[in-house]
Amino acid sequence: MAGSLFDAARACLDAASPDDKVAMTHAIAAAFRGGALSVDTGRAAGADGHGGAGDAAGPEPIRMPGRPPRPRLVHPRELPRRGFGTDEGRAAFIHAIAHIEFNAIDLGWDAVYRFRDMPARYYADWVMVADDEARHFTMLRARLQAMDFDYGAFDAHNGLWEMAEKTAHDVLARMALVPRVLEARGLDVTPGMIVKLRALGDHATADILEVILREEVAHVAAGSRWFRWCCEREGIDPEPRFRELLIEYARAVLHGPFNVDARSAAGFSEDELAALQQLAG
Repeated sequence: MAGSLFDAARACLDAASPDDKVAMTHAIAAAFRGGALSVDTGRAAGADGHGGAGDAAGPEPIRMPGRPPRPRLVHPRELPRRGFGTDEGRAAFIHAIAHIEFNAIDLGWDAVYRFRDMPARYYADWVMVADDEARHFTMLRARLQAMDFDYGAFDAHNGLWEMAEKTAHDVLARMALVPRVLEARGLDVTPGMIVKLRALGDHATADILEVILREEVAHVAAGSRWFRWCCEREGIDPEPRFRELLIEYARAVLHGPFNVDARSAAGFSEDELAALQQLAG
């Protein structure tokens, strides 16, 4: 096990097989909690606080993380729309959520690896998030396997990682847009999915989504906390900055209705919720 948390995070990002990525994530998270991995601030080079571009002192330029040959990544428009009325339709839905969770493991580790000038609690938060996402992926994959499918059985898209690439230069933008826009979408849609699944008698899947929904509130809240921390550090008013970032990066991916209660619990202000609703309209 590497002594640097940054090196360990890079190793998780590079792991290609789901089994390896999950196992490494759990092992590294446990090692970090046990004090075996350090946040080596001496490697946080660069006057801008984001490290050098691939030099020995900072993070390498962002690139696609390790991933298995399947699922095939396609444009979202190429993904067929399937209902819940068949086992294959429900499996495709579970697969889509599993793919989001698999990407979220990498998003957690890239938040750790890429941004080198943050407080210790920041790294603790995103290690915890990566660990949770690995557990969520494992639960969903086991559910797929119980239905005689597996991860990779259906095509998927790469929207979450594309936003990570767009925000790799700026921790403030990353915190605003990946957890608080893309991942927070799960807070909006999951309650309705749980209702539909229970109506169909698929309580096993609904139970998994209940766990994920509850824990994702804390993940989005971490994004809210560190977005506001970055704004305070830079002397920026967070509400107008959030609106500006939505317009610049995320207008095309904003879809209502929004789960106001869950988003409020995850740290959204009334002004931010109003901006989401206005721009999605």
